[in-house]
Formats: sequence, C-alpha cells, structure tokens
Amino acid sequence: MTSTLRLEKITPENVDAALALRVHPHQEKNVAPVSTSLAEAYAFGDTAWPGLIFDGDRLVGFVMAFLDIAWAPEKDPEDRRSGLWRLNIAADHQGRGYGRFAVDAVREELRRRGSRELHVTWEPGEHGPGAFYLGLGFRPTGETSGGQTVGVLAI
Repeated sequence: MTSTLRLEKITPENVDAALALRVHPHQEKNVAPVSTSLAEAYAFGDTAWPGLIFDGDRLVGFVMAFLDIAWAPEKDPEDRRSGLWRLNIAADHQGRGYGRFAVDAVREELRRRGSRELHVTWEPGEHGPGAFYLGLGFRPTGETSGGQTVGVLAI
C-alpha cells in the first residue's frame, strides 16, 4: 500500500463528501450508509471512533470503531469489547487494499488503547463481507448479533 493512505477526522469541509460515499448496490443491505454511522457516532459520543480513508486527495472510504462497549450487559456486564463497527469502501475503489488499511488502522488504535482483541460483525451470505474478514484472520466466535456473525481477531 502506498504512503498516501491516511485517516482523517470528519470535518465541516469533508462531511458532504463522506455523506456521498456509496458502496456497490448489492452491498447496501450489508452495511448502513455513512449518514447512519455519523448519527450513531454523535449519539454514542466517545465510544465511537469514526474516520475517513483518503488516498492522496481522493476519499475512498469510511471506517468507524466502537470502543469499550458492554457487549451483552444482560448476560455479563463485565464483557466489554472494542472493534470495527462500520466499514464502507466506495464502490469504484474496492479491491485495492483500502479495507485492509482501515482494519489495520482500527487494530492500531485499539492496541494503543490497550485492547487485546478486535471484534467485528458481518452479514452472512453471498455478497456479505465474511470472506474478506476471514482472509484478514478474523475467526467466528460462534455468537451472533442481530443475525450477524461475530468475529474476533487477536491484536
């Protein structure tokens, strides 16, 4: 991957470009749009870590992590997890390593914060991102969340 890849905060200058970012139409059922993610980031405050992925001057994606959230407080209030909450790579920029870059950026941020695992959920199915996450080394935990597969990666 080239050194021109970077994460940037969402700002008044780039928010419109972020809101215009679109995945492939067949992937839309698998991932919420950036507008939903930004609303969730606002609502969840410091437990959300959103960013934009740029390659040079081109916006190529959006990533958002969740930080130290009680996973299933009704089962175990001490089960706190961090991980990848959302990953949207623009339809015309997929297959170029931007998703891997985003997952690595989340991994590094979680490592910096002292986490030992990175969690993710994904929609199962033909156009779901399961093969992508498995290829990065995530392993299914055997859990589901809202019908999605839960995976974990050691940091």
